[in-house]
Amino acid sequence: MAMKKSESTGGKAASAAAKVLKDPKASKDSKMAAASALTQSKSKETTSAKAASAAAKVMKDPKASKDAKTAAASALTQKAKKK
Repeated sequence: MAMKKSESTGGKAASAAAKVLKDPKASKDSKMAAASALTQSKSKETTSAKAASAAAKVMKDPKASKDAKTAAASALTQKAKKK
């Protein structure tokens, strides 16, 4: 019997997300993606559609920091799959 894969934010991504949330220059989208990633660091929550959209914008933003992109990627990894 196959076990269902459970995703959660790892320590590296959680650290990056915390840095983004503390950064006064971080964009609203970066902070939303970071907050979503941190919320999922110890839970089985999934990323909301709104947070996933913000995370996608961060990933496309050439000015976004490495930490912001790390947090956004983590949030996107945990987006609920459509059935």
